[in-house]
Amino acid sequence: MRTTGYTATEYGEVSVLVGAELGAYPYSNSLLVRGATESLVVDPSLSLVEAAPPADVVLVSHAHEDHIAGLGSYEVPVHIHEGDLDALRSREVLVAGYGFPPDAADAADKGMRDQFHVRGRPEAMGLEDGAVFDLGGRTVTVVHLPGHTAGHSGFLIEPDGFLFVADIDLTSFGPYYGDVGSSLVDFEASMRRCREIDARWYGTSHQKGVIEGATEFRRRLDAFARVVEKREAALLSFLNEPRTVEEIAEHRLVYRPHVEGPHVRPVERRTAVQHLDRLMSGGLVAEAEEGRFRAT
Repeated sequence: MRTTGYTATEYGEVSVLVGAELGAYPYSNSLLVRGATESLVVDPSLSLVEAAPPADVVLVSHAHEDHIAGLGSYEVPVHIHEGDLDALRSREVLVAGYGFPPDAADAADKGMRDQFHVRGRPEAMGLEDGAVFDLGGRTVTVVHLPGHTAGHSGFLIEPDGFLFVADIDLTSFGPYYGDVGSSLVDFEASMRRCREIDARWYGTSHQKGVIEGATEFRRRLDAFARVVEKREAALLSFLNEPRTVEEIAEHRLVYRPHVEGPHVRPVERRTAVQHLDRLMSGGLVAEAEEGRFRAT
């Protein structure tokens, strides 16, 4: 039985609706933004399934189930970046984006339907970087931050100075770029973009909550980014002798050995391929023989 309900914390006219377990998956943190004429909800999560605050519009940072589980509570216009629009419109497309084998995809589809209440929103509308929602004396501006997903976006709320960075979440797990449409290169560019934005508060989707001040945010962002460097160093060490992609996936760069599930192998494989591509282009890894890679 999933916990519902949230704890609201206030940052100017932005309410962070903190989910159970500090928003750790399968939960997530949502936002309620109030203006003089309209209000807006960002990422209606499991916490909003039974206790959804009223809103005139919904914005979704990206199409993952933990960020849209409470979407059924809203019969108002829903917007998401064009890169994730098809996945929000169709649960079938959303599941396909994880790249699971067929039997695991069927189980994932059932879980999204029964546990996360994902039904698909065919009427959802697409957004572009820089789109602005005027709520009356308060604006919400879309900041496209791809990499986690193709359409992953943050939202800058002014005049409060609140930047919601969604799943650039600063957790010790590090950046996740293991979906079919994910990109390590784009994720790193998105982190650099976040680093350049001065805000008073920086809100995350999971566990770390809200960080106050650009200096502290950048410190934590740099530590988060260093997880990518650690994965790359671990891969280079493992490639002290020729290895296949499957051997790298089995060795693991992302998940700890005790983590099990149908998602592990596909995510590890896609992560390995992205790092191999970059290391080979930089001359640090070469294909020693067909399908086997070694550090140079």
